[in-house]
Amino acid sequence: MSAPAQPSPLRTAITAYLDRKRSLGFKYDNEARILCGLDLFLAEHGHGELTSEGFHGWALTLEPLTPQGRLKKMRIVRNFTLHHRRTAPDCFVPDPSQFPAPAPAPAPWIFTDQQVLALLEQTGRLLSPPHSPLCPHVYRLAVVLLYTAGLRRGELLRLCIGDYDPCRHTLLVRVSKFHKSRLVALSSDAGRELDSYLQLRQCFPCTASSPLLAHGPQADRAYSGTGFGRAMGHVSLASTAYYLSLIGPVLEQAAQRVADHVGSVLTGPAGGRHD
Repeated sequence: MSAPAQPSPLRTAITAYLDRKRSLGFKYDNEARILCGLDLFLAEHGHGELTSEGFHGWALTLEPLTPQGRLKKMRIVRNFTLHHRRTAPDCFVPDPSQFPAPAPAPAPWIFTDQQVLALLEQTGRLLSPPHSPLCPHVYRLAVVLLYTAGLRRGELLRLCIGDYDPCRHTLLVRVSKFHKSRLVALSSDAGRELDSYLQLRQCFPCTASSPLLAHGPQADRAYSGTGFGRAMGHVSLASTAYYLSLIGPVLEQAAQRVADHVGSVLTGPAGGRHD
């Protein structure tokens, strides 16, 4: 068996780049995997530094991926090289015009009230199998919270029983988008749904740190997210803006509320703008 390849000379720069990004609050776990994979590829193929030849050779290993998947990985490498150029002006920076064309963003489905009611009715038709007796109740609560509280899928799946305050009917969403936590107030209907679900949930062993939505014969395992389909949230401001452009009535209502509550502050008592 041959000895594993040693890191390329680029590893020091990669480590410094990752350390800097993480010091700013970014996790950068995916970026670390991609850049370390690039580093090992360069070492295995005898490249001391990243060159055009080395980059294109690494890019060929991405062929099994979709164009969008290859594009994301190439952009991560390009962002690293742009940072590396600050201390190594002669380093190679990939040309983005040679990257795969970005795929158009998929159009989201905006559910109507009637469609959400239909989903709730469908959860009532689900079976309660021995391997996951809470299944229909979990899916009903998931639909209720996603629709009424505006939670992202990952936020919903990370909720623990102790994150719910039954007195105030609030949910504590921990370290979510931009690494911030927030309290989410539930409507009276959503609060009743959650209270009803917890009565069933407490028939199984649980503590405050147990997952709110759980599966398994003893309801002791958290969902990974696969069973809930595609993610219903956004990972960047740009993607959030894309979705907002498709719900004009919501934007109009939001603009009217801002005008009603703080319009005089923004424009001044006489209709003039503040500097």
